[in-house]
Amino acid sequence: IFTVLVPQVSVPALFAAGMIPGILAGLSLLVPTFIFAWKYGWGAKGSDPQAERKSLLATLKDASWGLAAPIIILGGLRTGAFTPTEAAVVAVFYGLFVGVFVYRTLNLARLYRVLVDSAEISAVVMLIIACAGIFAHAGSTLGAFDAMAKAMLSVTQEEHLMLAMIMVMILVAGMLLDGVSIFLVFLPILIPIMVRFQWDPVWFGVLLTMNIAIGQFTPPMAVNLLVTTRVAGIGMEQTVKWVLWMVLSMLGALVLVAAFPQLALWLPTQLGY
Repeated sequence: IFTVLVPQVSVPALFAAGMIPGILAGLSLLVPTFIFAWKYGWGAKGSDPQAERKSLLATLKDASWGLAAPIIILGGLRTGAFTPTEAAVVAVFYGLFVGVFVYRTLNLARLYRVLVDSAEISAVVMLIIACAGIFAHAGSTLGAFDAMAKAMLSVTQEEHLMLAMIMVMILVAGMLLDGVSIFLVFLPILIPIMVRFQWDPVWFGVLLTMNIAIGQFTPPMAVNLLVTTRVAGIGMEQTVKWVLWMVLSMLGALVLVAAFPQLALWLPTQLGY
């Protein structure tokens, strides 16, 4: 979606730019996890270290098929084996192969259910995109987006304050809306501001993505948190006191990427994007 609305940005560049910030986000989530594990005695305290090493190796072995997916996708994009659009097809068939032949969790009945669920989700997304397309066309034709951007710029001309305002706005939106809707609704407004301050679009796209990801598991709505609590079979209210520490930790990673753009831009530059 970002590359459609900001055509000067390539999908491989965004993939590469997200690698280091993604690692930072993962590490930021490990910090409160380890603290909680140490404080409350979670995990393997007092257990056999040798058994734990075997368990870790077995877990890594089981996860190897999943970990191979981004390697195949990014490797194929980097070598030119397939385009970003074709990479989606490769990912689907790779997941199908792993589910049917490796983990054997997909049979014909489950595969049919997966296809039905995928069709439903795709229909919802396409409906959102269609409505957002009308919204974007109307807003750009009437000059509403430029007017809103100018209104935001009239509040402050200070670059860092404007970026902080945008990040707060996107974070709040992420608590209430899904990521696709946020990109489609807010990007037409934010692109003129991005151009005004000459922000790198790849870096700005990574910041928006990280911020939306944080908002997606921040109460009260927290779309992703709602899904995970349903999988775990618990109420969302039981997770609030724990997840807020995760949110603060990930916000720290977001601040680092905002303060040091090269964390996102170094790898795309090295790869020639």
